[in-house]
This record gives sequence, C-alpha cells and structure tokens, in this order.
Amino acid sequence: MLKFALPFLCAIACASDNWPQFRGPTGQGASDATGLPTLWSETEHIRWKTEIPGEGWSSPVIEGDQIWMQTALEEGKSLRAVSVDRRSGQIGKNIQIFYIANPERKHAFNSFASPTPVIENDRVYISYGMYGVACIEGSTGRILWKNTELKHDHDKNGPGSSPILYNDFLILQCDGTEQRFVASINKHTGKTASKTDRSNIMNKAVEFKKAYNTPLIINANGRDQLVSMGAYRVSGYDPSNGKEIWWVDIPGFSNVPRPAFGNGLVYVATGFGKPELWAIKPGGDANVTKTHVAWKVLRQAPAKPSPLTVSEQFYMLADNGILSCLDANTGNEIWSERIPGAYSASPLYAEGRIYCFNEQGQTVVLRAGSKPEILATNTLANGFMASPAVSGKALVVRTKKDLYRIENQDRFP
Repeated sequence: MLKFALPFLCAIACASDNWPQFRGPTGQGASDATGLPTLWSETEHIRWKTEIPGEGWSSPVIEGDQIWMQTALEEGKSLRAVSVDRRSGQIGKNIQIFYIANPERKHAFNSFASPTPVIENDRVYISYGMYGVACIEGSTGRILWKNTELKHDHDKNGPGSSPILYNDFLILQCDGTEQRFVASINKHTGKTASKTDRSNIMNKAVEFKKAYNTPLIINANGRDQLVSMGAYRVSGYDPSNGKEIWWVDIPGFSNVPRPAFGNGLVYVATGFGKPELWAIKPGGDANVTKTHVAWKVLRQAPAKPSPLTVSEQFYMLADNGILSCLDANTGNEIWSERIPGAYSASPLYAEGRIYCFNEQGQTVVLRAGSKPEILATNTLANGFMASPAVSGKALVVRTKKDLYRIENQDRFP
C-alpha cells in the first residue's frame, strides 16, 4: 500500500459513509454528498492508495469503516472477497470464497470477479454467478453460508450481474444460455426461496440468450416492482415471490446497464447489437410492449455504462465517450458531447456534477445542466472498469490494480 501525506436524482442517496450496493444506496449512481473533490492526480488529494491482489471489475461497497470488493486469483480458480479499512487503506481480510479447479473461460474484456457485492448490517453478500453465492460476516470474515444451487452458464464470457437485497431476500439474475431465470435466496439461511424462468422462449443461437444486467427495485403506483432485463425482454416482477407482472420486448441481448427510474418512467438500455434507450411506463399486465413504451432513442445509447436521471434531465454515456443529455420526459436531446476515452464504468452524479471514469484512467468532471461544461479531467494510473463509490466527502474508486480514497486536502485529519 502507498499512502500520501499530501495531497437532483428522483430518489437521491442520503449523505453518509455508506455505499451498500452497485451504484449506491438507491442503485442509481447518485449521492447528495457535498465537498467531493473535482481535481486530483497520483500526487494530489489522494488520502491513500492500496493495491488490490488479483483481478476483478467488482465495484467497492462501503459500510462504516469496511470497504469490500471481489477479486480472482490463479486465472479464476481462487474466487475471493477483499476488505480494506476506510480510514487507513490497509487490507483487512482476503478470503477465498470458492475454489474452482476448472473455471469456464471468460471473455478477455471481462474478469472472473465482475459482480459487485452488497453489504447490510455487517453481512456481505457475494455472487460469482454460475459458481455460487455466499454470505460473509464482515467484522470477522467468517463465511456464514454458501449456495451453489442456481446452475447456469456464462458461455465463455464470465459473470456480470450483481446481487441486490429486498426485505429478507437476496435477489439474483441468472441468465445463461439455456438456464435463464430470476431467483431469490433467504438472506439469513442461504436457502433458495424462489426461481422464475424467463418467460420469452427464443429460437436463437446461444450467444444471443445471455444477459449481465443488475436489476432495480422501484415503487410504482404504490407497488414494489423488480425491474429486470434479460435477453430481448425487460420485465417487472413482484420481488416478494418472483411472479412476473408485465414485460416489454426489446431488441437486445447481453444487457449490462442497470435500469434507472424517475419521472414515473423506467429507463433501459437495450443491450448489444445496436443499443437503444427506451423509456417505459412500469405497470400493466402481461405484454405491454405496444402500450407502455413512452419514447425511444435509437442512437448513442450505452452498451455497458448505466444511465443517470437528474430531476427532469436524463444522462447516458455511450461506450465511445458520447455523453448525451435528454429531456427525461420526452427523450428530446438537449445536448451531446464527446468526452475523451472509452467507457465501461457507470457515471456518478453528486453536487450538480457528473463524474465519468474511462478505461484509460481519466475522470472527466462535468457540470450537470442545459449545456455541456467540462470542469476538470483527472488522470490516475491504469484504467477504470469498476464504478465509483462515495463515502462522506471522499470518492472511493477502483482501477484495474488499485483502490483509492480521493478527498480534498483540507479534509484530511
């Protein structure tokens, strides 16, 4: 570890030290934190920098002084969870969760440890996709349970979808080639509680059946719904029992971006092929494709980064660096701007700013608003595949090799 002595979303996250899941408390990549840094480098405003062993695109999650993420060693044989102390940057625990003697091949662009854990009340829930799910006691590192019942395959691409929590359930998306389903596990016991097969039957080659999306819990029309994307279909499920309520057929597969929700609409990027952005009115019964699609944007949609809603503005960052601001109610373009680099990590919104983290290690900071205004471009070694986290007045970001706590110098104790 190296340490340096120097230097509105519709449902916005509360300002705290905690960032419990992929894309934060609301799952939508926004924080109401103030005082976050806009300028940094390898020698400025770095509270600490810690090398993380192995390889993993898992994003950091934070509860109290615990930061957790996933990693893989031995070319995917040793699947591990790593904790880092939020104050010091020291690695606390490095725990092997599963050992896979003959892991399936993965895509060169992916890692064996891409899903992001979720943390709640000192319980860290870890998913490695087809290889299994586990729960760790964060303070001790004790493995409380494992579940390897949810069999599916990644077809040589590796895992991607992150788990989420809802009441007593850990919810997972398991979209392989022939086994495609949404499942819930009792978070206390690790026992499978429900398993709902994808409702669309596809006569397609195996590479077109997969999905890597992380679902989102919303409340629409007074009802909790799980919005989950599989290949060629996005569905709303009852998260308490897994029952499918409605669905919309979409033109995409290998779906990665997490849905966003605001202004009474669910926003989804349709996946690989030619990504599109669809705004959908959640609700109705069964097939609502012809009745509940509010608008579509057919160009410059992301295949990997998740979008942002900021009040009545909607932001989407295409993989090639085209950042678009749309009217969230109509889809009409307000502006579009190309920023440097290629993008897999999802952007962050905080304090009227949008932070975009590219694969080359740059973070482009822009002011959110009616016209594009770049405030800063900051560079760190290596590149970003993981999405950022916020803790208090600090950014916690993971590059391909290191974890950083970035904070304005005058905030240091």
